[in-house]
Amino acid sequence: MRQLHKLGDLTGHSLQARDGEIGTLKQVYFDDHNWSVRYFVVRAGGWLLGQEVLIAPRAVVAVNTENKCLEVDLTRDHIEHAPPVDTQLPVSRHYEQDYYRYYGWEPYWSNDPLSAQAPYLPPLADAVPDEPDNPHLHSSGEVQGYLIHARDGEFGHVEDFILEEPGWAVRYLEIDTRNWLPGKKLLVAPAWIQQVDWADTAVHVDLPRETIETAPEYDSATVISREYQVELHRHYGFEYTEE
Repeated sequence: MRQLHKLGDLTGHSLQARDGEIGTLKQVYFDDHNWSVRYFVVRAGGWLLGQEVLIAPRAVVAVNTENKCLEVDLTRDHIEHAPPVDTQLPVSRHYEQDYYRYYGWEPYWSNDPLSAQAPYLPPLADAVPDEPDNPHLHSSGEVQGYLIHARDGEFGHVEDFILEEPGWAVRYLEIDTRNWLPGKKLLVAPAWIQQVDWADTAVHVDLPRETIETAPEYDSATVISREYQVELHRHYGFEYTEE
């Protein structure tokens, strides 16, 4: 069953391993090729001295909104001995290879030609390994606050992400337009984005500003219904699908 979750609502939820709590959700890393969540960034508790760890979505087996937790099919010992990550630095493909090798999982990019990279080659014994960054992984915290540009001007900024479970795709960006349009929030699907300018911290949408201004308003306090999504897509001239 498909469910939509606002990332801001999930932030701070605990992640529960099979044998105890791991920590709390801080943000996510997503892939800008297909706008899929690749990792949950978790601030661990005292058992790991408050370190941050990455949990791949495939390990999350349930979301318990009542108890505000995500259930993870791993043990704390397994997580403790996973390759350490420095979330202050970009996640490299070398790190991802080590991560997936450690857990014994098929890498997400193995069946995705858009995400495919050159195969991993171990460095020579006396060589310093060159670990190029994976340029397609970005943190949700990085993108929140990016300005949104229509074809004919700015109209808001990225406020939050709407994630779809299962699959953990970014289904919509929540846009706050209060600096441009009085008190209105909108949703924009990644498919309608023309370009993300990472250098200028801006998202460009291939739609006229007037069309966006008259879009159905999004109420972040209510559940996003199928009827609302159909109306939203129809307004922008797109067919709604549940892919």
